[in-house]
Amino acid sequence: MQRPATLPLYSRYRILAVCILALLAAAGAEALRWTRAAPSPATLTAPASDASGRVVVTELSRSLIPMPDNTPSAHASSLAKIPGGMLAFWWAGSRESGPDVKVYAARSRDGKWSAPWEVASRDSLGRALGFGVRRIGNPVAWTAPDGQVNLYVVATGLGGWAASRIVHLVSPDAGASFTVRRLLPLSPLLNTSVLVRNAPIALSDGGWWLPVYFELGIKYPMLMAFDAQGEPTRLQRIGARMSTLQPALVPMSDKEVRAWMRDASAEQRVQHAYSHDGGASWKDLPALDLPNHSTSLAATRLSSGDILMLHNHVAAGGSARSILRLSISKDGHAWRTIDDIASGKAGDEFSYPAMHQSGDELHVTYTHQRQAIAYHAYRIRIGDEI
Repeated sequence: MQRPATLPLYSRYRILAVCILALLAAAGAEALRWTRAAPSPATLTAPASDASGRVVVTELSRSLIPMPDNTPSAHASSLAKIPGGMLAFWWAGSRESGPDVKVYAARSRDGKWSAPWEVASRDSLGRALGFGVRRIGNPVAWTAPDGQVNLYVVATGLGGWAASRIVHLVSPDAGASFTVRRLLPLSPLLNTSVLVRNAPIALSDGGWWLPVYFELGIKYPMLMAFDAQGEPTRLQRIGARMSTLQPALVPMSDKEVRAWMRDASAEQRVQHAYSHDGGASWKDLPALDLPNHSTSLAATRLSSGDILMLHNHVAAGGSARSILRLSISKDGHAWRTIDDIASGKAGDEFSYPAMHQSGDELHVTYTHQRQAIAYHAYRIRIGDEI
């Protein structure tokens, strides 16, 4: 009697993997919302527009932020405004995912950076959460209207970055000390596979949106909304693509918001989406004519209505992260180059930029050769100021 045919073991594993990815895609299609009600449109905070203004960006200074001792690797900086200066956050250690990686902070006053101090480690987060933390990664900072500094840190228990959770920490004293507030409730998959990279944007009611992204097989961007008390209120998927991550959100008006994203597909272009109804729904737009070989970008909107973007340009003979370019756009579709703020040979790395505008100053940080965090300050002049 002939036995029924059976699939080879590797084929069965492939079918199982496809089924799991299909379930994840279905979850993504529902935007992983954990609120019962449909999302209500939010009112965004965007700079008042002077569309006639010409923009000139002038560099004031550049430096490397002091690194902690015995930390040859540094990456993934974030910026937050505090009274009298700026805070920078980043991770540093022997290597990415190393057991000695910690999140550090430094303070800038009068253009000078303080010595760094430790903010979070595997041990400190593990003690606060009550379970082991294997590795920590990207920090993202946000100063709420009440002055409290919110810090979001990627942390994993088991596995790689695709098993990540996001830890929410708070500081009432301008970053001098932090306490763990919660794990963000972001995913039905044991609350894992969600990461954070780019800065939040403000809502008119004192709340904010934190851009996050899902990364397990498929990749897609989302936002988590917080109220003025820092409590999460809803989770919303951005667009329908399954190969984009690390969204940079920019409010264009009180109802329109744009998102530009890192591209993990074969298209290798900056990806683009928008909402016209305060984030209640999102539509994918065609990719920009800007290269993106799977690397993070940052964007912000000026009072002139122009949008600034920091992104990695890929030139002939270069590599994915060897040029960090500052570009400007009137409409978010067509872009022109202002300057290459860092440029090197193939294999060099100037990446993961962060931007924060404060009055007529633009503050920029980025990863410098995976060894330090670079800082640039710029003066922005618009229209009659020129």
